[in-house]
Order: sequence, then C-alpha cells, then structure tokens
Amino acid sequence: MQTYDFIIVGSGSAGSVVADRLSASGRFSVLVLEAGGTDQRFYVQMPLGYGKTFFDPAVNWNYKAEPDPGLSNNADHWPRGKLLGGSSSINAMVFIRGAREDFDAWAAAGNPGWGYEDLLPSFKALEDNAAGADRWRGVGGPLHVTDCTNAVHPLTKRYLAAAQQAGLPFNLDFNGASQEGVGVYQITTKNGRRMSAARAFLRPAMKRGNVRVETNALATKILFEGKRAVGVEYEQNGQKKTAHAGREVILSGGSINSPQLLQLSGIGPAALLADLGIPVVHANENVGANLQDHVGINYTFKGKLPTLNQILRPWWGKLLVGMQYILLRSGPLSLSMNNAGGFFRTDPSMTRPNMQLYFQAFSTVIPKSGERPILTPDPWPGFSIGLSNCRPSSRGEIMIRSSNPRDYPRITPNAYSTNADVDEMLAAVKFVRKIASMPAMAEIIEEEVLPGPSIKSDADLIQDFRKRSGTVYHPVSTCRMGPDAARAVVDPRLRVHGLDCLRVIDASIFPDNITGNTNAAAILTGWKGADLVLEDHK
Repeated sequence: MQTYDFIIVGSGSAGSVVADRLSASGRFSVLVLEAGGTDQRFYVQMPLGYGKTFFDPAVNWNYKAEPDPGLSNNADHWPRGKLLGGSSSINAMVFIRGAREDFDAWAAAGNPGWGYEDLLPSFKALEDNAAGADRWRGVGGPLHVTDCTNAVHPLTKRYLAAAQQAGLPFNLDFNGASQEGVGVYQITTKNGRRMSAARAFLRPAMKRGNVRVETNALATKILFEGKRAVGVEYEQNGQKKTAHAGREVILSGGSINSPQLLQLSGIGPAALLADLGIPVVHANENVGANLQDHVGINYTFKGKLPTLNQILRPWWGKLLVGMQYILLRSGPLSLSMNNAGGFFRTDPSMTRPNMQLYFQAFSTVIPKSGERPILTPDPWPGFSIGLSNCRPSSRGEIMIRSSNPRDYPRITPNAYSTNADVDEMLAAVKFVRKIASMPAMAEIIEEEVLPGPSIKSDADLIQDFRKRSGTVYHPVSTCRMGPDAARAVVDPRLRVHGLDCLRVIDASIFPDNITGNTNAAAILTGWKGADLVLEDHK
C-alpha cells in the first residue's frame, strides 16, 4: 500500500492550491488523485477554446441535471472539469472575488477567520495582477490576472456607456473598493494562455519530489478505522488501488464530486445510504443538500455594426484570428467570451448587488451540435447582454443514485423555486432592456432577437426566462461550513463534523453563494484551507 502524509482527491481550483502549499516546505508527502487526464491540450490552453471543451468528454464530466420544473422542465447541461486544473481549465476565466458582505456574513454565521478583512491578505498574496498592486490587489503571487481594458471589442465601449446612461457607475475594478457598477472583466490568463489552477499552482508543485499526481484515478471510497479517515480506494486503468494517509484525507472534488464521494463512503443522509445498501459511517443530512447555483439568461440583439460574428464565422476570419493568436498570443482567442459586465441591485434598499451582468460582442442563437458555438457564431452581426442572479434563495441537492462510483449523481437544482427569485429576475431582465434602450446602444441595434419584442407582459417575461435560463456553472454549498453539526458538513476549520482526519476544501464548503463568479473564491478556499491544515500539523 502507498503511504503519504496527505491525500488530496481532486486537482481543481482548490485542490491544486492545497497540493502546492502543503508540499512547499518539503516536510510532507502529498498524493493527488485526479479522475481526469492532462491539461496540456490546445483548446484548454487557448482562452476562447472553452467553446470546444464545453461538451468534450475527454476533459468534461458532462453532467446533466434532473428536469427542473423551475426551468420549464429542461434538463440542464452541467459541465465540470475532468482534468488537471478541474473546472479552472474549462471555465470562462472571469476573476471575481465576491462582495465584502458575502464573507462578513460567513464569519457572522459562526465561521471565525472567514470575514473579508481576514481573507483579503490571502486574496492579495495568491494573485499577480497585471493592473498593479493597491489596497485591495496584489502582485507577485502564483495566479496571474490580466487587465483586458485595451483588448476588448470596440462595441464594449457602447455597452459601458449605455449601462452608465441607465444609472450604473463605471467601476474600474470589481475586486476593489466597491463591486457595484459596470466595467471590463479581469481574467485569469498570462501571455495569452489560460492561467488555470493547474498552471499556477499544481505544475510548480509537481516538480517537487514529495508530490505525486495520479491521473485517470477515480476515487471510489474513503477508508476508515472507526471514525478516522486513513486512506482512499481508487480505480485506475481498470485496477483497484489503495493509498494510505498518515495525517489527513482532503476532498477537493468540488460541489458535485465531494458530496458524492462522502455519500459513497457512508457519510450522508442515513435513509439514502440505507436504501442503497451503503453502511453508515456517519449520518449527516446536510451532505449533498443546500445546493446553491447562479442561474442566467442572455438577451440577444442584431446590430448595425460589425461584431465578432463577422470575424469568427468566415474561414478567412478564423484564419486571421488563428494566426494572430499563434504568432502574437493576442486577439479574440486570447480573451474570455465575457469582455465586460457589472453588478447591480434590483432593489435600492439592498446593501449589495444581487445581479451580475455579462456583455458578449458576438451571438450564438443558431446552435451547433456537440459544441458551444463560440467559435462559429451567427451569420449576422449579433451581440448579447446576459445576466445571472448572485444569491438566489432557491435550494437544491446532489445525491447519489447507487453505490456504483461511476454512476453520475442526481443533480436537482430547483431553480426559481421561490417567489423572491422569480421577482428579482423579472426586475433584472427589464433592466437589461433598459440598458439596450439607452442612446449608446439603441442607435446601433437593429432588433432584439431573443426573446424578441413580442415578449412584453410580466407573465411572458417570466415564461421566457424559465424556458431559456440555465446554470452559469457556479454550484456551491453541498458540504457547507458551519459551527453546528446539525446544519453543516464541515466546521470552520473545514474538518468534517463527527469524523477525524478528514476535510473538505473546495467551493462545496461555501455557507452561501457569493456575489459573482466562484472560481476566485474557490482558489482562495484552497489557500485558506491549506493554511488551516498546516496550522494543525506544525
């Protein structure tokens, strides 16, 4: 049997960071188990290539949610990274930390050390921001963050102007003094290549002699002696293998895989485990429960000016941007699909924004089989203004279907299952139309394509966003953190309640969702979680 000090299950946004930080001193041996394969693929490294990885089973779990009544019974596609770097290797790369109030609420709920001022030094330490250092931002850290201000499509300036005409302030940095307003998104790239957690943290760690990374290694069960986690059973290339952990087992599989592995190992809702014939190691109703996710929709317009459609669709345009990328590591292929965005409140009495905006200087109304058609957009000049809710009150769950680790779990989002979520989305889509009606945008819009001018009444708008909304890929809270073992899965030090030598360190521990994209906070969770582990093993 292989023996290591620490076994980390998952090499994603958090797991890569944990592996790097636990191995840095050379004192500890670390085994990382990754169910997927390598991240050394062209469409992974090329930022806009994630249109190709969106359905690619070689790098993507390609989960599918249950038909959701709140989404007109649509069964939503849930991409999750199945490779080194996890979802940070296939995501849209937007770097948003979340609002100060988000983290302060975590701390106020009984999680000391998780307030904004507690976490700010870690956020600054982990990043290398191209825009430079200030009170809120850091330079010199492992994760490079690119300022795209001078690289975005010219149409972006019209969007920013229209949003300001609609009443939103311009925001130079959503991770700075304030989050509200509109601006250009910073993204996790460096020199035109994706800066995933694997590139920033795991690959440097892999050069150390005390780190071993096993790819195509699916963790199937956590091994226990009584209530103490002592190792992990996994399958690799058709063989069943076992690894022993002298100090701790750390789950960093993310909001789907971490609760799945806990349940497979006998930690979860007692009735579910009994029904599936899984011996109960520790009963906890919260494992897989409390699922929160951001749900979004696009409003798409036909423009009077050229958009990226006219460059990315024709063969000569593909050749042009391809040459620009390969020779100069610049151009549209070096950016995210979301050039800009913003945050706003649907109710001025709120203390922080509850809605996020996205501006895309292209459109993909016409589907393409087998891929997200980012690299083959519509044949006419189109663009989209998208939005998603930030802290919905709807709650879902992720529960295993069987005792077979290769069976995908049942994902039940329960989107728009509260009146509050429906009401705020109704107000939000009306605001998107307000932005589009402002002079800076209205003068270059030929028509609204989706949902179209015939969709006017509140009832029609609600029916439309139920039909067309979907996840924006930010599931959290399925192993949520909290001091009360009756309401949480892990304690504020990320130790699984009721068990020894077992932690969860990934976005599944978020007590509540954050205001914005979740990747930055997932990376931060890896950084903070590693600190907690190192404090306990001095």
